[in-house]
Amino acid sequence: MTAGACMVGDAVALALVAAVFFGSALVLTPFGLRHLPPVRGAAVSVSTTAAAFLLASPLLVDWSAAALPAVLVFAAVGLLFPATVTMLTFAANRRLGPHVAGALGNLAPLFAVLFAAALLGEVPGPGQAAGILLVVAGATLLVLASARGGGIGVRAAFLLPLAAAAVRGLVQPAVKIGFETWPSPYAAATVGYLVSAVVVVGFAAARGGLPSLRGDRTGVLWFAAVGLCNGAAVVTMYAALARGPVALVAPLVATYPLATLALGAVLLRGVRIGPRIAVGVAVTVAGVALLLASR
Repeated sequence: MTAGACMVGDAVALALVAAVFFGSALVLTPFGLRHLPPVRGAAVSVSTTAAAFLLASPLLVDWSAAALPAVLVFAAVGLLFPATVTMLTFAANRRLGPHVAGALGNLAPLFAVLFAAALLGEVPGPGQAAGILLVVAGATLLVLASARGGGIGVRAAFLLPLAAAAVRGLVQPAVKIGFETWPSPYAAATVGYLVSAVVVVGFAAARGGLPSLRGDRTGVLWFAAVGLCNGAAVVTMYAALARGPVALVAPLVATYPLATLALGAVLLRGVRIGPRIAVGVAVTVAGVALLLASR
């Protein structure tokens, strides 16, 4: 097996691991939302992970190799991800549930491929384009099935995971640009999370204060677990991007609704997955598979 093939194989494995962690975080989020609102939960989630990354960075990051252009890219990414994505996802989870929010996140490959074409010149072929159409069709089926009988407020809530998917899609090609001068996935995650922590904590403080471990212990612990899952997902996703193209990594990461469905069936027994939602998820995942097969 050639070195290039090994790199691609590693990218596939890392992207799938990232999908499992993203799906796990999405299932754990409702437990935290029972005790804390989305903004305060995001402050706990992101700051916990930022602190963990910072503590481990002396062992995992060669700061002497840092390149200013890459640091600026990673910091710019941190202004949006995971800060904005975390708050949007938590709010979507609260309004729509983890299965719907997770499945709509499958639109991230669409945005990632489009942004990669614009920023990196990675233009999708006919097979990839067909896969993107399937992803969009599956997400549309899911929205129509889940919004059935809902009011304007319910339909408007679908904008939350769609916006999160767009930001997540932009992040992936942007990080690859940073890797051109400093190919360090852990450094990218650490810098991004530190910036995001400042953004989220500042926003939470402005909106009414931060949670305390004494008064909000249960919610803090749940969101700390969510943050660690998301942090592990981001690191493995960045490691996959350092080894493979966006058009390969983004669709694989977007399979995390499968993990959400599997874990949710065990942990969220009160959540029912109707046939329409199941069809929407199946079509979306089929589109992801076609994207992968057409790389």
